[in-house]
Amino acid sequence: MQRIPILPTFGGSRVEGPKKVGILTEEGQETLLALWVIIIISFLFLKWEAVYLAIPVLWAFFIAGFFFKPSLDVEVARVVAHNRFIEGQEAEITLKIKARERISSLKVIDVVPHGLEITDGSPEAVISLKKGEEKLIRYRVRVKRGIHVFSGVILAYRDPFSFFKLEKEIEHYTEIVGVPMIEEVPTPYSTKGTKITVGHLPSPRVGEGVEFHAIREYQPGDPLKIINWKATARMGKIMSNEYESERKVDVIFIIDGAKKGEAVLDYSIRAAASLMLNSLKEGTSFGLVLAESVPLWVRIDYGKRHFFKCIDFLSTMKPDENNMIAYQIEYLARSRFPARAQLVYISPLLTEESRKALEIMSKYGYRVVVISPDPYTTVEPKTREEELALKILSLQRKAHLKKMRSYGIIIDWDVRKPLKAAIAEVLKP
Repeated sequence: MQRIPILPTFGGSRVEGPKKVGILTEEGQETLLALWVIIIISFLFLKWEAVYLAIPVLWAFFIAGFFFKPSLDVEVARVVAHNRFIEGQEAEITLKIKARERISSLKVIDVVPHGLEITDGSPEAVISLKKGEEKLIRYRVRVKRGIHVFSGVILAYRDPFSFFKLEKEIEHYTEIVGVPMIEEVPTPYSTKGTKITVGHLPSPRVGEGVEFHAIREYQPGDPLKIINWKATARMGKIMSNEYESERKVDVIFIIDGAKKGEAVLDYSIRAAASLMLNSLKEGTSFGLVLAESVPLWVRIDYGKRHFFKCIDFLSTMKPDENNMIAYQIEYLARSRFPARAQLVYISPLLTEESRKALEIMSKYGYRVVVISPDPYTTVEPKTREEELALKILSLQRKAHLKKMRSYGIIIDWDVRKPLKAAIAEVLKP
């Protein structure tokens, strides 16, 4: 696995030193200004009895500052059932607030990260606490795909006269990961030529008791019994028979993150996750390429641990402004992709760069299946002009898809329908 940035560790939280600020409120500033005005007027007009009017207010300031100013010695804990949720699910967040001193009025604000929609309750509450008392604040959020980090909790206090306010931020980190939705889909992988099969995939290898596949040049380590002597005499060099067994091929999922196709990026990610689950169930080894601004290559492996690792990376994928997927794929095809691997390319194919990437995959001899979510099926035209423009764009896209059918099997996916329906259209006899 190769990537430049280091992703945060999933799960866990930590508490660091609090930040505490005590300042005058607007009411306190106005009152203090009024006191100064009274004192100045008394001095200018020698009306010293007016100073007595300021004494009660000064006492109020003294009482507020020395008797109603807690240190906000509070313990805060954030509780979430677990840290992974399928996008669209709701998560219940519970804040536990425990005071080591009496606080008559405490405002608690949980800093909710962008991307989480509050569906029930509120992350803000005003509570009163006795020494040693614990109270709970509960609310629910709807989770979107991605990593959502709660950075801290803000505590705010005002004295009964509203002269002073005290704020304290407790750094308390909690991560929630929104993983893509997954559905059951058939396997649209190509095995020979343009044949599409469902289920286990045969893969060429040398051996005995298997079906003949092709003749190739002898390689060191080949057993003598697979040498094709007739072909050797005809070609003037040692040739070996190559056979085909029922061993599953390696599958590589390539997701195009071009900014131009941002409208269907979530659909592309869901398709990749669904097909990965299919590979996991079939016992097929697979790898992952995220063609984003900082490309990610996850080497081929198998098993549940590998599956969940790939799902986590899919959850973090963001649109790519630069769109250098053709360069990225050519580099990987030369240096990382194994021979005869099955490539599953998930892209709306809107950019010249993404179409060039498909051409490169075919040029290097890989069998390719393209899952192409149609971005124009996500748009509802509001006027006749918009409807006409949408039809023109859709026709242009279909023309591009028709030109590229020689490079691989293309599944044109109307995202208003399930992916399995789009695959079934291609799989039907």
